[in-house]
Amino acid sequence: MSVFKKYISNNEEEAGNNASNNNSSQSTDKDSRPAVKGNAPSKSEPAKSAASSSAASASSPSSKVAATHGRNVLSSDVEIKGKVKFANDLVVDGLIEGEIISDGSLTVGENARIKAEINTRSVVIYGKVHGNINVTDRVDLRANAELVGDIKAGTLSIEAGAIFVGKSIVGAPSSLPVSKAKSSDKKLVKV
Repeated sequence: MSVFKKYISNNEEEAGNNASNNNSSQSTDKDSRPAVKGNAPSKSEPAKSAASSSAASASSPSSKVAATHGRNVLSSDVEIKGKVKFANDLVVDGLIEGEIISDGSLTVGENARIKAEINTRSVVIYGKVHGNINVTDRVDLRANAELVGDIKAGTLSIEAGAIFVGKSIVGAPSSLPVSKAKSSDKKLVKV
């Protein structure tokens, strides 16, 4: 199972659990209301249809997942040329050419083909990336990943079987080296 499919199926299960929790809370609210006397069928009909429409919208996995988790998904049939900006997380299984910018996390799926400069918080690569990566946190190259480009990151993880062609700058030194003073900075003092 690809990472992309596993990611989608996990989110659908979470959305299904959230929807069932919402439905059970709605039924208890409905049962605790006092009975309406008189024209009960005509007044309760709109209430039932409103409850069922809100339950239907809560069980819709695509709207629930997007609203709750803030994750964005680009499937394998998506091709984008240009600049991609996103918030939170993005899972790509398609083609992107250009530039990717975010404060969130990028996951490059097994079928993904990326030709872009990547500037994000973190990147997990399962597919192919051609371009430089500049992240503030972490880069993970998984077993079948291919990266041709330079990396600048806080931490770098490369699994056996991954291909990396480029330079890397990882971490930051604990202290900066002492630089020599320039000759123009020196002052001559007579004693």
